[in-house]
Amino acid sequence: MADAFCTDCKRSTEVVFDHSAGDTVCSECGLVLESHSIDETSEWRTFANESNDNDPVRVGGPTNPLLADGGLLTVISKPNGTTGDFLSSSLGRWQNRGSNPDRSLLLAFKTIATMADRLGLVATIKDRASEIYKKVEEQKSSRGRNQDAILAACLYIACRQEDKPRTVKEICSVANGASKKEIGRAKEYILKQLEVEMGQSVEMGTIHAGDFLRRFCSNLGMNNQAVKAAQEAVQKSEEIDIRRSPISIAAAVIYIITQLSDEKKPLRDISLATGVAEGTIRNAYKDLYPHISKIIPNWYAKEEDLRNLCSP
Repeated sequence: MADAFCTDCKRSTEVVFDHSAGDTVCSECGLVLESHSIDETSEWRTFANESNDNDPVRVGGPTNPLLADGGLLTVISKPNGTTGDFLSSSLGRWQNRGSNPDRSLLLAFKTIATMADRLGLVATIKDRASEIYKKVEEQKSSRGRNQDAILAACLYIACRQEDKPRTVKEICSVANGASKKEIGRAKEYILKQLEVEMGQSVEMGTIHAGDFLRRFCSNLGMNNQAVKAAQEAVQKSEEIDIRRSPISIAAAVIYIITQLSDEKKPLRDISLATGVAEGTIRNAYKDLYPHISKIIPNWYAKEEDLRNLCSP
């Protein structure tokens, strides 16, 4: 994230870059500060067969250290009806007959990149997921397993290791049909394979309720004040021994904050936005309820407001 001056907040705030839309968005109020930004990534790559064609390309693709040839393999294109058809078609046939050891890796890396783009993940997470997949693939023990689940599990582990965790349900939504159970099994399998290769346990990184909170609040369209109160409540909840998953705690805190605000959100909407079942949110709310006065900021709600909350 970077900082920029927001005209609505009247101060410098953190901004988020939406590369797919080319927008620069204020992280505090959601105002689009700049739209349709110029894309400075690599150019569109075209390869003309004849000198008469207009080919504006000046650069090739980036190298990939995970591939045997560095990702700089030359591919002979199909003939397009001009002179030299016989030569190009013959060379193309001979190239297809040859074995390309990176063909399956290229397909896997492309699938990982597509899933990551759909979740709005940064390039470092894509690279980490690709690196994890190559380590597993080199052991030749993943054959016969659900490939989509393996790739999704690699992305899940990469998110955890890069301190940008996503829920299994979020990963599942872009996993090309792989179920949560299949992704969970694939994750355990990959961790075991990595432990065998490295000779030690694999660090996954600790997840906290705050890692998911801002994204969940954004899905619900909560205002800036409510988001700030939810963040403070989540931080204070970590000081209390509540044996619930961080995702469940985040959902329950959001439920409490919205019930204390003028814009109340039904439990069903919170369940859809967070991916947590309504019954799980109720149980987490039941565990948090005795500590509400400790975790809810005084500036957001008074004691009387807390007493008016429905008892679990």
